[in-house]
Formats: sequence, structure tokens, C-alpha cells
Amino acid sequence: MKEYLEAGEFVTTHGVMGELKLYPWCDDADFITQLPRLFLGRNGEKEQKVLSARVHKGMCLVKLEGVDSMGAARALVRKIAYFSRADVQLPEGRFFVQDIIGCKVLDADTKQEYGTVTDVTHPAASDVYEVRNEQGEVFLFPAVKEFLGELKPEEGFITVRPIAGMFTSGGGNDDED
Repeated sequence: MKEYLEAGEFVTTHGVMGELKLYPWCDDADFITQLPRLFLGRNGEKEQKVLSARVHKGMCLVKLEGVDSMGAARALVRKIAYFSRADVQLPEGRFFVQDIIGCKVLDADTKQEYGTVTDVTHPAASDVYEVRNEQGEVFLFPAVKEFLGELKPEEGFITVRPIAGMFTSGGGNDDED
């Protein structure tokens, strides 16, 4: 599992004192306000202490140590901010999206493999997993309690209980002709 995960992207400056507006790539902008530091570089190359962070209109306004002017902040616009997994304690049964991507999708009862999770989107109240099979076909799977079995990203798989036709081309029942 990756040590440094994407928190979001700095999209613009805010004010003249070096604050940055961060577009969060997580469930909630409030998550960012709890982080003690951010990193510039996917491997934690440049650590930046977070002096303050607050939610503003769905974004996060962040003040980083050493970024004290609009010019210094402007240099970070369009850069990706990362956080360390070590700085976060997730509740039991919750996982980072990046840990779900790449997991094998197995039937909870038969252990049949349906494919691999290639993306996770959040179009509504529940996540939707994009699952790609060996033939390259893509299926969308609603990640709701009724269909999900076990989430075991640390072991590289999740189990599901799909309805008939959920993982077949056209979404229909293969037995019908």
C-alpha cells in the first residue's frame, strides 16, 4: 500500500498572505483540516507543515509554513498535495479509495472472479466501483451494503453479492435466449 496518498490539488491562491485553495479529492473537505502536514511529491519529497486549514465553499483554505506571500503560493498552484497514511486513523471498516483500486472482485459465495476495480466514483449517496474483466469489459457496481461482502484491500480483494446479470454484457441474464 502506498504511504503517501493524494489529498487534492492547489487550484488558486487566496488573499495576499500565502493561503492556498485546495480542491479536495476525498469524501469531505473537513478531512484535510485534520492533517498536520502535506507533501509536495508522490513519495513525500517535500514536507509542508500545515499552519491552518479551514473549509470554505466545499474547498479547503490552507496556510503552509514558509508560504508567506501570494507569489510563493502562486508557485504551488496546479500542484498535487499528498498526505501521509501515518497521519490518519480511519474508522474500522473504512478504506482509502486508492486501496480499493486494483482489488480483485470475487463472488462472496462461489469465489468466481469478476474482474478488478479500476476506478471508484461518487455520483450519488454511494460509491460506484468500475470493474474491468479479463476481456476488457467494464461494469459499474454500486458499492452498497446489499451487494458488498467483505472488503479486504490489504489482501488484494473484495467480495460481492451481485444480482443476476450485473457482470454480463448488456446487463441481461445470459440464460435467456
